[in-house]
Amino acid sequence: MKEFEIRPDPDDTRLFATVDGIDHTGAPVRTDVVTERPLTLFLNTREIVTMMTIGDHPELLAVGFLRNQGMLQDHDEITGVEYDDDIAAVVVRTREETDYEEKLKKRMQTSGCAQGTVFGDIMENFGKVALAPGARVKTSWLYALMKKINTEPSLYLKAGAIHGAVLCEEDRPLIFMEDVGRHNAVDKIAGYMFLNRVRPESMIFYTTGRLTSEMVIKTVQMGIPVLVSRSGFTAWGVELARKAGLTLIGRARGKRFVALSGAERIVFDADPGPVADEDRRHARKGATADE
Repeated sequence: MKEFEIRPDPDDTRLFATVDGIDHTGAPVRTDVVTERPLTLFLNTREIVTMMTIGDHPELLAVGFLRNQGMLQDHDEITGVEYDDDIAAVVVRTREETDYEEKLKKRMQTSGCAQGTVFGDIMENFGKVALAPGARVKTSWLYALMKKINTEPSLYLKAGAIHGAVLCEEDRPLIFMEDVGRHNAVDKIAGYMFLNRVRPESMIFYTTGRLTSEMVIKTVQMGIPVLVSRSGFTAWGVELARKAGLTLIGRARGKRFVALSGAERIVFDADPGPVADEDRRHARKGATADE
């Protein structure tokens, strides 16, 4: 893959609207705001969930959601992904019924609730994932990635109120996704990886969102050994990262970062002294250490 094989398109008028308002002085202003629309996901004949999303890459979002919820396994063969814009629905079809569908039937017959089953299955399998022990992340790669990603044109820089996620290899950002929910941005990348059979062992995952338990779980499920964020951590996120052997790097801005798990993968090959602090012109607007 080349750098920014997929990237945000801040000129796509389907993804934002321009609205009128007033500023703090009472003067009229026009400002861009991101769109938010429902997308209903079906797995074969069963309705799974309705998500709120900006609307781009619905097929990748659907497959990635199923993958990260444990509803699609490596052995499942997808025969089609069909999106209908008129009814805002996407159907993922597999050659055979998935294990999840059988579990869902049994669960619904007994209690009418499937989400507990999904979370239970995810946590049951969480400790079984083996992340690449030989993977490394160089500090020179981190500095280059932060500069490239933060200066890349994006919907965030245009309209704000959106999260970003980037699949990277060494110092190259490969797949850059944005969405109103950080989990949606992650799921789009998971969908791309599943459909294109991208090997995760040498990958780095970058997010603008907080390093929560959900973010750690999704990264581990994708098999990616390094997770980096410009934002802060939650205690359970750190605990799960340590349990899984995930390298967890947060508060990464300019020359600065903090690693709370998997520090043995970090190679300090660059002198941080000459590295410039984050250029405020390209900082994500209104961001805090725990964005």
